[in-house]
Amino acid sequence: MTSAQTSPLPFLKGHGTENDFVIVPDAENAVDLPPATVARLCDRRAGIGGDGLLHVVRSAAHPEARHMADEAEWFMDYRNADGSVAEMCGNGVRVFARYLEHVGHITAGEVAVATRGGIKRVHLDKDGSVTVGMGRAVLTEAGVTVTVDGRSWPARNVNMGNPHAVAFVEDLDHAGTLYTEPPYEPAAVYPDGVNIEFVADRGPRHVAMRVHERGAAETRSCGTGACAVAVATARRDGADPAESGTPVTYTVDVLGGTLIITEHPDGRIDMTGPAVIVAEGTIDPAWLAS
Repeated sequence: MTSAQTSPLPFLKGHGTENDFVIVPDAENAVDLPPATVARLCDRRAGIGGDGLLHVVRSAAHPEARHMADEAEWFMDYRNADGSVAEMCGNGVRVFARYLEHVGHITAGEVAVATRGGIKRVHLDKDGSVTVGMGRAVLTEAGVTVTVDGRSWPARNVNMGNPHAVAFVEDLDHAGTLYTEPPYEPAAVYPDGVNIEFVADRGPRHVAMRVHERGAAETRSCGTGACAVAVATARRDGADPAESGTPVTYTVDVLGGTLIITEHPDGRIDMTGPAVIVAEGTIDPAWLAS
């Protein structure tokens, strides 16, 4: 990768249920994106602004994705807004697929996307919605207790390729400001940090959530978080497709819109929602270098 950017760097901006991303096309993995640079690009006042960055690289050109190149041509090298590397981002992978369609790399239909959380199968519908096969949830007994402003709740441990702690509350306002990560115990359950979801019921198989994402504070939406919430809510409600043989679908309202989550009897989880490209341009290399 190059040590310095000397020519204008192309970028796009996109969002999925208002979880927004800076998109950096870099097919041959030639652009250097250290954490400080990613953080500057994602800065909402001094940069472009985003909850994260989608680095678009051919799988064959990235050392972390070469082993997936035969199945997925493109690798989503995802970074949190603070520059840290993340395993997966459900809204991000929808926007990533929309970008591939936007520039003509793919057409509507099926596409495989390589991520650090494995290969994700994406379907772009002609109505504008995007469905992602999110893999399977891993639920463990090692949960935590989350505390905000003197209130505490048990949180279910759900892994969707990245870690989540799902807490059920009576009112989403109980989550507080979410400017900083809510404290949880025991901290050792999540040695690499965690995304924390607060969930309130809205109706039969319908919930609303707020989320504090690792490295990004509160975001308008979190795709893997919505999947974790749907699975945790289903188990709370006594629903397990593996036992019943019947898929279970939940509507999950996030601050930026609505996601539809379906868990199948074999454990596969599908997430459907919008993905939009809103702008494109170039980044001044002098600003980037400064």
